[in-house]
Amino acid sequence: MKINIGLFFGGKSVEHEVSVITASQTAAAMDDEKYEIIPVYISKDNEMYTGPDLLTPAAYRDLPSLLGRSRRVTLIRDRGKVHLVRYPAGMLGKPIVADLDLAFPVTHGTNGEDGSLQGFFQMLSLPYVGSDVGASASGMDKRVAKLILENAGLPVLPGYYFRSAEYQADPDKALAAVEAFHSYPLMVKPNNLGSSVGISPAHDREGLRDSIELAASFAEGLLVEPMLTDMREINCAVMGDGEHTEASACEEPLSTGEILSYRDKYQGGGEPVGKAAGIKGGAQGGGKGMSGSLRRLPAELDEDKEEEIKALAQKAFLALGCGGVVRVDFLLNNEDDKVYVNELNTIPGSLAFYLWEAQGKSFRQMTEELVQLALRRDRMRERLIWSNDVNILAGMPRGAKGAGG
Repeated sequence: MKINIGLFFGGKSVEHEVSVITASQTAAAMDDEKYEIIPVYISKDNEMYTGPDLLTPAAYRDLPSLLGRSRRVTLIRDRGKVHLVRYPAGMLGKPIVADLDLAFPVTHGTNGEDGSLQGFFQMLSLPYVGSDVGASASGMDKRVAKLILENAGLPVLPGYYFRSAEYQADPDKALAAVEAFHSYPLMVKPNNLGSSVGISPAHDREGLRDSIELAASFAEGLLVEPMLTDMREINCAVMGDGEHTEASACEEPLSTGEILSYRDKYQGGGEPVGKAAGIKGGAQGGGKGMSGSLRRLPAELDEDKEEEIKALAQKAFLALGCGGVVRVDFLLNNEDDKVYVNELNTIPGSLAFYLWEAQGKSFRQMTEELVQLALRRDRMRERLIWSNDVNILAGMPRGAKGAGG
């Protein structure tokens, strides 16, 4: 009997479209003899739909038509099972579309990668692939992740966090506080977004003002870091759980400007270059996503530096308590050859499958391992105590005021 897997994608996020591509790639890679893949598209209004055409990225050119021939659904738990049901139920036909055994979220960014969707699955007692609520939330919050990594002894750049409201209340005071934190050039980031959205460098006060206003249009919390002017970006994925981790090949994404942009990551249209120029992730499902960006794969690193980065990636994965597959992004300062952990992506674009293919692990094998990791975590959680057998309500007199009485 096949395992019913709900593949959740889309969501209320600036990375919505990237998630659609990741979903099509993931569905194409999975073993359809073992798994029944049920697509669950989450619209930008946070409404859920299912239907076979939802896994075809080209169909989103006419979204109203696509949703019109798809079925709106919601999730409920009843008698130990999680049902995907029609919404509204209607008078005719069966309300249950499918029973889900496992959720496989490939949502990127806010409202999906940040722990909110994972918390929904946990409330339903539905096993799910990837990092849990705490690790997902910490990975999305750049300030929190930096504090955790620093506390674990991992190298990170210093950061200055403030809220956009502080800037709006007194711009000059906020600008002076940032300048007191570190000299120019600086990098300004929304605190809880990925894919380089809203990130920009600042070389003077006027540029800082512009960068803050850009970042504040995407997030309430802002993070400022010193900008490394002579550096390389190196990425490495990690897969596993708290008991075992494995690091992928390293890549060097290539930018067309001063920093690696959203366009570089998802619209570059380039192919891998360098030692392994022939390695291609492939446009599975009709879109390349992160797998189509311009990169050196593997990154041109000496053996010691590569091992250092892989070890740091696994330590960062464990420090945040991650699970499944995570891409860890690094900054390599060319001036002193020092490596800094930049950020963790708990649901990376294209699930970083191209980094695993570069060292011989197929996308299908990777998805199989992710499913098994999720099922293993669920078995471990079933051993935990989730309730207290002492029913304090049984002895409560009528009209009792509880602890306050």
